[in-house]
Amino acid sequence: MNQFRNLLFFAWIAVAFLLWQAWSTEHAAQTPAATVATTQPAAASGTAAAVPAATIPGATAHANAPAARSVRGPTISLRNDVLALELDGRAITRADLLRFPKSRAPGAAPVVLLDPTPATFFEASAAWIGADGQDLVFRPLGTAGSVDLAPGQQEVSAQFEATTPAGLRVQRSITLTRGSYAVRIHDVLVNGGTSTWTGDIQRQLMRLPAVTGHSFFNPETISLNGAQWYSPEDKYKKRRYPDFAKDGPLNQAVTGGWIGLSQHYFLAAWVPQRDQGALFSLAEHGPRYEVDARGPRVTLAAGQRFSTATTLWVGPKLAQELDAVAPELGRALDYGIFTPIAVTIHKLLTWLHQLTGNWGWAIMLLVLLIKLLLYPLSAKQYQSMAKMRKFQPRIQQLKERYGDDKQKFQMAMMDLYKREKVNPAGGCLPLLIQMPIFLALYYVLIEAIELRQAPWILGWINDLTAPDPYFILPILNGVVMFLTQKMTPTVGMDPIQAKMMQVMPLVMAVMFAMFPAGLVLYWVTNGALGMAQQWMNMKRYADPPAAHTVS
Repeated sequence: MNQFRNLLFFAWIAVAFLLWQAWSTEHAAQTPAATVATTQPAAASGTAAAVPAATIPGATAHANAPAARSVRGPTISLRNDVLALELDGRAITRADLLRFPKSRAPGAAPVVLLDPTPATFFEASAAWIGADGQDLVFRPLGTAGSVDLAPGQQEVSAQFEATTPAGLRVQRSITLTRGSYAVRIHDVLVNGGTSTWTGDIQRQLMRLPAVTGHSFFNPETISLNGAQWYSPEDKYKKRRYPDFAKDGPLNQAVTGGWIGLSQHYFLAAWVPQRDQGALFSLAEHGPRYEVDARGPRVTLAAGQRFSTATTLWVGPKLAQELDAVAPELGRALDYGIFTPIAVTIHKLLTWLHQLTGNWGWAIMLLVLLIKLLLYPLSAKQYQSMAKMRKFQPRIQQLKERYGDDKQKFQMAMMDLYKREKVNPAGGCLPLLIQMPIFLALYYVLIEAIELRQAPWILGWINDLTAPDPYFILPILNGVVMFLTQKMTPTVGMDPIQAKMMQVMPLVMAVMFAMFPAGLVLYWVTNGALGMAQQWMNMKRYADPPAAHTVS
């Protein structure tokens, strides 16, 4: 099997996979939506004697509807060096990611993840709701307005308080740490009244997802847009927005997990206190989608108090930082079935980037390392090709002998291979190894936030995750494939197959014009090194010159 057949085989496998993925996404999006309501959980968790009983919330009259939002407290701003939040104590209504501009244009505004704008609505809330369905309203303590991280300060906090006429007081502290996207929320409930208070906390994410097209060239489509969650029992799970209703309701009692809403590059996720249970659920309310972590349910007698802490991640999908916040939160950087390979590639690329300071050169070095690693297999491939070339004249004789009887020709050819101990598929192993590496790298290039807007050569490739604006790399890829084709013997090749080979460089150049430039850079480098290897091995395994008889 020659090098160009490998390229042809790989191309159609890759295209078939991506087309299947795009079809799956579009087919799912056409499924009629239906509301997913929560159901009554039965689990309960005990607490220390000094702390009132805390359980997973039971079914109440308001369990199947979103919490009341009619009353809001004053909004203030809380800001560290990477996040700018607008919050009213109960909800974070806006989150600007200060280190991630929307574009590379000078002075571009930062990405807004949580957003009050109706067309792009996305909100995170943590509401205490009594058994009567009343939502507690928070008021800021101290000076309202803006609370910013001062130079040299490591963290900044905003304080809020909510009270009820019956004497319940909830004190809430919302804290940001320098350089972190983890929002820490700590609540202390004190029942200063004379009657028992019962209620639970509903930590919620609700958003109106952006409408995107369906194309495997569009990273917004390929990346997970929907819910992700983790429990120690069932591990990591995910569900795209169109599948919220189709895959049935989620009502899962979880202790020590997390739940969030994901989009391309960014994530918002609730991480409840690890020793307190919560009910995870998904729901649809018209065009808006929602995930909830509800609980624990708290019963406070007069004079009793209860505290709970949670973390809200609102920011980029940075795997190491996510895993430091909660177990397996780094899985939010979702690479699908290629996760094991993609995680390794991502780590290796990060290390190479530390050496070069440039993601483009890191990708090229990655190709070189892979080529060196696979060289023994490549050498076997070229040996197999050399053996196959020796038998081309004999195969041509078999073709002439059996004419149009393809069945007899195939049987005779396989018998020849068997007698001569030649494996016609001996050159396929490097291809089978490279194919998942290529697809895993494709996911890394479209998912890894570090590569977002990362340049290679300024003025040409300003963003490795976007297509080459001048189509230089796709053209180079076509040229490399054409030269490789010219170097590859075609003795005995079927005429139709030979014609397909002649147009494949053009087909691949057009197809790769739509792929991320970093991926095409990988394949151009891979092809150029492969061509050099082929030339070297053709010299090495070339047939010895025939002896000349001197008369």
